[in-house]
Amino acid sequence: MGKDKIRRFAEIDTFSNVLQLDAGKPYQGKWAADFFKNQNPVVLELACGKGEYTVNLAQLFPDKNFIGVDYKGNRIWRGAKTALEDGVPNVAFLRIQIENLSDYFAPGEVDEIWITFPDPQPQLSREKKRLTSPRFLDKYRVLLKPGGCVNLKTDNDGLHAYTADKIVELNLPLHARTEDLYHSEFADEVLSIKTYYEKKYLKHNKNINYLKFSF
Repeated sequence: MGKDKIRRFAEIDTFSNVLQLDAGKPYQGKWAADFFKNQNPVVLELACGKGEYTVNLAQLFPDKNFIGVDYKGNRIWRGAKTALEDGVPNVAFLRIQIENLSDYFAPGEVDEIWITFPDPQPQLSREKKRLTSPRFLDKYRVLLKPGGCVNLKTDNDGLHAYTADKIVELNLPLHARTEDLYHSEFADEVLSIKTYYEKKYLKHNKNINYLKFSF
């Protein structure tokens, strides 16, 4: 591990807005009341990476609580540090494996889920690791409140098509779908938030896919 990664891992241990592994378990079912000290809705960004989307959403919606979830602490460091430096109080980061979400959130505790540019896991043998595979969708179904939505924003056409197929197979309500977000009717202030990687994709004229569905 490089010196910079070691430094970041040590630093996030001191961040008040980062919980690592089992440190987040006591808040299961009580994130709004006990961690954020309010009764506002809880929104997750899964595979949040550097947390750019999490922080930007929190700034746009101060009346909601946002939690970025990722296992790579050196990436979380960037978003967590930005939130602390900019005084954004409605942001937290949880460093866990996403497959363990159910250990950290209670049924019906989450109002909305964002999945932004996740690893598409294109190999068929890795289908179960896709964050929109039935294995993960079953988890989201339990954690979301009735009517709560999942948003998928991705540059990967294969993951977009795969997710759309699962929505049809499972007969899930589909609220929005486009294979070219920035030339669609859906490109509002929220969906126009751009991460570092998305900006790179757009420079190469890569189309951005978007799906929104519920259970």
